[in-house]
Formats: sequence, C-alpha cells, structure tokens
Amino acid sequence: MKELFNSCNLASIVRLMAEKSTSKNLTNLWTTVALLALVLLLVVSYKLKDMLKPSVAATAELNESCDLRKAPCTSKLPGGGTVTLSISPNTIPILRPLQLDVKLDGVAVSKAEVDFTGIGMDMGYNRPTLEPITKTQFKGKAILPVCVRSKMDWEAKVLLQTERGLIMAPFRFFTLK
Repeated sequence: MKELFNSCNLASIVRLMAEKSTSKNLTNLWTTVALLALVLLLVVSYKLKDMLKPSVAATAELNESCDLRKAPCTSKLPGGGTVTLSISPNTIPILRPLQLDVKLDGVAVSKAEVDFTGIGMDMGYNRPTLEPITKTQFKGKAILPVCVRSKMDWEAKVLLQTERGLIMAPFRFFTLK
C-alpha cells in the first residue's frame, strides 16, 4: 500500500514538474518572440530613417524670386550645373494630378525624385520617383493633399542621385483651396 501511495505521489510530482516545465518553455518562447519583434522593429526603423530623411551631400540655394505658379524655376547646383523644375498645371491644384518635369544641365544623375513637404504643417510622406525621359530630363506625376488652411505653403525638394551623392534643390510654392 505504501508503494502505491509513493507511486501516486511520484506521478503527481512528475506531472507538476512537466506543467511547470511547459509553462516555463512558453514563457521563454514568448520572451524570445518579443525580443525578435523588437530587433525587427529597430532594423526596419533604421532602414526607413534613410528613406524618410536621406543623407544629403549638397544643397542648392533656394531661389526665392522664382514662382512655380508662373513659370519653371531653375536652381544652380553646388559644384556646377543647374536643375529646372516645372509643375503643370501651373495653378498647382490640390487633389488633382500634377505633371512634374525636371531638366538638368551640367550634371549626371542616375535617379530623380521630388519630395513635397508642407511648410509649418506635416502633410505626410509624398515623394514620387520620376522616370528618365533622356539623360537630362525626368518626368513624373504627383497629387498634393488637401489642407485645412485656405493657402498652404510647400517646398518641393528635387532629390538628385549623383556620383557625388544626393544633391537637393529646394523650390517653394503655395496652393489655394
């Protein structure tokens, strides 16, 4: 009888140990999954940092006298060359397709993008990549979002990928609601 009692206790002890071991394994598994998710999140945010705020090798001066609503604007690039941006229709309506045209002179570019940024108000990520038409001309489309303000000031940063690195040329304009 004593042996039966001891074997029952032994079975209960083994069962309890197995339950604790399973519980401990589940805790370890969830801890591992949480750590892997954290590492993945850190890697993704590090990669997105470069996409959202690229490292710029040179920045052209802002040509404040130019009005994209009246005519194409040209900016002199550091190290030589120029970039000209035109947006049509030149009224630059919101929530309507816009045609972007970038023309280059004296600079070799492998990729061109236009990054639209609201001045004084975050309007979200809006950076279309332009298609090469020739070695000196890139075209693309964009749509500007609506703003609660009746007049919204914008900066269109033309981002040019060159052998020297990323060159940025800013252009300012406004939209009306």
